[in-house]
Amino acid sequence: MSADFTLDLRGESCPYPVIYTLDALKDMNPGQLLQVITDCPGSFRNVPEEVVNHGYKLVKEPEKNGQEYLFYIEA
Repeated sequence: MSADFTLDLRGESCPYPVIYTLDALKDMNPGQLLQVITDCPGSFRNVPEEVVNHGYKLVKEPEKNGQEYLFYIEA
């Protein structure tokens, strides 16, 4: 999947992945795709929950790739 922007948040502990993701999305144009990479276990639940609550759309289910979690979010 090709993203317009990638946000690499590996090494950032919760709640920063959620904060940085929402901050990046508010600066994007509607329809643009953001890929988020994080290794914080709490992000697997928190990031999808918060982006949907703020009106953004997950374009596919979150992926777990070893210690990393990948999210694809439409602004």
